[in-house]
Amino acid sequence: MPRPTPSTALAKLRVLDLSRVRAGPTCARVFADFGADVIKVESPPGLDPNENMSGARHGYDMQNLHRNKRSLTLNLKTVEGKAILLKLIESADLLIENFRPDVKGRLGLDFDTLHRLNPRLILVSVSGFGQSGPYRARAGFDQIAQGMGGMMSVTGLPGQGPVRAGIAVADSAAGLYGALGALVAITERETSGLGQWVQTSLLEAQIAMMDFQAARFLVEGTVPPQAGNDHPYSTPMGVYATRNGHINIGVGAEGHWRSFCKAIGHPQLGDNPVYDSMEKRYDKRPELRVIIESILTQKDSAHWLAAFEEHAVPAGPIYAVDEMFDDPQVQHLGIAQPVSHPILGDFRVVGEPVGLSRTPAGVVSPTPEAGEHNAEILAELGYGSGAVARLREAGAI
Repeated sequence: MPRPTPSTALAKLRVLDLSRVRAGPTCARVFADFGADVIKVESPPGLDPNENMSGARHGYDMQNLHRNKRSLTLNLKTVEGKAILLKLIESADLLIENFRPDVKGRLGLDFDTLHRLNPRLILVSVSGFGQSGPYRARAGFDQIAQGMGGMMSVTGLPGQGPVRAGIAVADSAAGLYGALGALVAITERETSGLGQWVQTSLLEAQIAMMDFQAARFLVEGTVPPQAGNDHPYSTPMGVYATRNGHINIGVGAEGHWRSFCKAIGHPQLGDNPVYDSMEKRYDKRPELRVIIESILTQKDSAHWLAAFEEHAVPAGPIYAVDEMFDDPQVQHLGIAQPVSHPILGDFRVVGEPVGLSRTPAGVVSPTPEAGEHNAEILAELGYGSGAVARLREAGAI
């Protein structure tokens, strides 16, 4: 496999990634994919009883989360290990962490201490519930945030009871919001010359992802119910049965509705005064679904998808993950990025969903082995081979 070209977009940045599990590493991955020198600082193998929270080192999750990074193992409970971290901090641009606030203080990694050491450093803290408040010390996980952030109350079929989303929405969103905040702070630093403390949490990120559902309550006072596979109010917009499966249909405006009725061979429905507005169709949603599915179940999904495309009606297939990656548009976009691992061989990971015309993201290297870059990084800090050997003997690395 030819060696891919690294991005140069963020090549001038050094990022220390002290986070683990998903939200923090997702934040760091954005910088790694766009060319920053991201050093994954982790405990030496066997020291941390929770080191496998993200799964096996050679598992799919670790390989997807930590590509393009370098690994440095440090025992921060030793004086020598802590001294190495402080040396790194002196020249770093960002430090990403997801410690509980009390742990951060005990380690001397609170913002005030770091700011005195390196006034330009940007500290990115990703927590479960925030850096202050009654829940600040609680450990947070994605599913807990989904429940507290309202998502489980609007997911699933009406009356089904709470349902979690099939992906780690809160974790991933918190990581992306953390990266967004860090990039804003980097831009501001060009004016002030100073770093600042960027904070986000799984709970805040999940509430933000609720977006219009949350605004529906804040503005109108309406508590959104479960709507299953239907859009909360646009109709028909959701999953509909065909003769051989199901498809998604998205009728979001009156023009779409009339085009939809022509596409299914019943243009008179488009002018029927019973269904000629979004509000009327919403009120008649159950009976309208019976009418529509009685028509759609007469032919296969492929027929209807072609008809809807011909009439410019938004619609699409519903894929399993393997079918998703086989889709010609997905393949054209190239979001499945190849990577070569010395032990696992060649495989693909999920690339960045953002394209830049001159300095695009790239997947250059696989997830490193724990401590793979110890000697390399320590040499950059001025440690000779003898000093590295003594650090290893002392259990500092």
